[in-house]
Amino acid sequence: MQYWLFKTEPGCYSWEDLAAAPGQTTSWDGVRNYQARNFMKAMKTGDQGFFYHSGAVPAIVGIVEVCREAYPDHTAQDPENQHFDPKASPEKPIWEMVDVRLVRALPAPLLRKNLLQWPELAGMELLKRGSRLSVQPVSAEHFNAICRRAGIL
Repeated sequence: MQYWLFKTEPGCYSWEDLAAAPGQTTSWDGVRNYQARNFMKAMKTGDQGFFYHSGAVPAIVGIVEVCREAYPDHTAQDPENQHFDPKASPEKPIWEMVDVRLVRALPAPLLRKNLLQWPELAGMELLKRGSRLSVQPVSAEHFNAICRRAGIL
């Protein structure tokens, strides 16, 4: 199993939105960074990830599971969608998305400012200066350390 982190602005799509979605499942669409897209292409069904709210109070708020592996992101081909990319076509979709399902909320959000203070998270991609990827890998060690700190492991 691999581990990931999915970033979202809570005003755009929040943990509460995922909890209210049919089957507590959503497609992770709109990613327009090649490296993040490639990470999604590497995901396998059953991989787990953190659901991270960026914005004013950045925090890990829950855990999700990949329930559908990468497939073409249809929002790239929809001129009415904010994620439209005129270079994308059915023959060459360019962008991919995965589906994720809610696994569990953390008992309390783990604030980024607190994560930065925990030595066991040294080197975590999320905590590196300038890290902006909306989808990124998380090592098993970091995933487990965060789960322990959250009191769920």
